[in-house]
Amino acid sequence: MTVRVGVEEEFHVIDRERGSLVACADVLLDELPGGTFTREMARSIIETNSEVHASLGGLHDDLLRTRRRLDEAAARHGLAVLGAGTAPLGQVEAVDVTPEPRYRNMADAYRRVADEQLICGAQVHVDVPDRDTAVRVLCALGPWLPPLLALSASSPFWLGSDTGYASWRTMLWQRWPTAGPAGCFDGAAEYDEAVADLIRSGVISDAGMIYYDVRPSAHQQTLELRICDACPRPETVVMIAGLFRALVTDACARTAPPGRRECDGRHEWLRAATWRAARSGLEGDLVDPETRRPAPAPRVMETLLRRLRPALEEHGDWELVRELVARAVATGSAARRLRAAATQDDLLAAVDLLAAETRGEEPTRASASARAARVLPSDAVRPIRVKSTE
Repeated sequence: MTVRVGVEEEFHVIDRERGSLVACADVLLDELPGGTFTREMARSIIETNSEVHASLGGLHDDLLRTRRRLDEAAARHGLAVLGAGTAPLGQVEAVDVTPEPRYRNMADAYRRVADEQLICGAQVHVDVPDRDTAVRVLCALGPWLPPLLALSASSPFWLGSDTGYASWRTMLWQRWPTAGPAGCFDGAAEYDEAVADLIRSGVISDAGMIYYDVRPSAHQQTLELRICDACPRPETVVMIAGLFRALVTDACARTAPPGRRECDGRHEWLRAATWRAARSGLEGDLVDPETRRPAPAPRVMETLLRRLRPALEEHGDWELVRELVARAVATGSAARRLRAAATQDDLLAAVDLLAAETRGEEPTRASASARAARVLPSDAVRPIRVKSTE
């Protein structure tokens, strides 16, 4: 069976000169094709949707084409787009909610949580044999998702300051009532009844508000990964897509048949492991999924690759994914690169780095005189004090 993969990416829209978030997504969407480019709740965010691919190479080419088209549209309006969990610069009050009834209702119901939904993720869809299988493998997938978050971590800054986290997006995201580990279910009927209970409780309004780290799609025969930050480099998204496809393939092969649960019922450590990945990224310890003990990120990645090698080889992804993981471990997370740029120059340097990497380019450092001519937003003129991730 060919297991196909597709990706949804979210991007921040910024003023190219000032580097700050602007509510201009609609300006770009007016000249971009629907389907591939869509709205999000915040008017400073655009979502893109890839085609479905059997090969990671095809996915990579697709992501590059879509990003270039989006960047070209943005440049015509003096804008740029950033692939990152959070934008380094911005003000909550400057961004309005997209004027659609569902988004307006969410803004009214969740208030500050919705107001601060200025975050972007990368979601990966992978084919599954059927919905029952998709639900039963949720438990097996859970322990291996925090390492994928660590690989994607790209959001150390929030509203002009350093948070001390590699993925502050995760902290913002987990404030929603249904965010976090999915738990265990015996099949689709049990899962759907649990979702129906949540809707009947009045806490959420529809199944689209199930924000688990991984969930069965409501409209496609896929599992959807939702734990990851948006990524500046498309190669990072491809790496995560390859790993998630292998995880799903591996979990389908390992998961017990209906009526037999092998879960030990211990899920509280999964949220702790997610916090650890969000705090450290690749620059500190993670929680080892096999031992549930702290271990350096490189060692956890070695364990992940060793476990997934048969599935990666089955899809022809082993060499590429192994190389991308090794490069990520050697060079560090996007959060680390952003902190280095901000420490050496300022937050605009971090914004420039994100914009260049999102376009698929190697960033070039602006001259001191050119940088001095640009104006930082008023909420970011204070000195940057970059904190250690540990």
